[in-house]
Amino acid sequence: QVQLVESGGGLVQTGGSLRLSCTASGRTSMAWFRQAPGKEREFVAAIMWSGVGTAYADSVKGRFIISRDNAKNTMYLQMNSLKPEDTAVYSCAADPIPGNWPRGTYRSWGQGTQVTVSS
Repeated sequence: QVQLVESGGGLVQTGGSLRLSCTASGRTSMAWFRQAPGKEREFVAAIMWSGVGTAYADSVKGRFIISRDNAKNTMYLQMNSLKPEDTAVYSCAADPIPGNWPRGTYRSWGQGTQVTVSS
């Protein structure tokens, strides 16, 4: 199983930016999901192991950028123009079941990092 370590959450004002990082123990396609209080977990963005293919939820398209550095086995989520509705626990995921990228079932999950956007 791929081990994941996340970092980069925090508190930011509306319109601000944050960058999340997720380092994996191996090279694999990866994704970010988020879960707000009282809501179901939702897909945010995903990137293929090669870094060539990316996918975004409509709610973050144009504001968030997913990228990766394969030399470091690290995935990033640059979050710009943050809104209060982006407040959630963000979790990285890795090692999707074949045929399930980008929104499907992932076999490894990070511990989650809190992102809070104040109005």
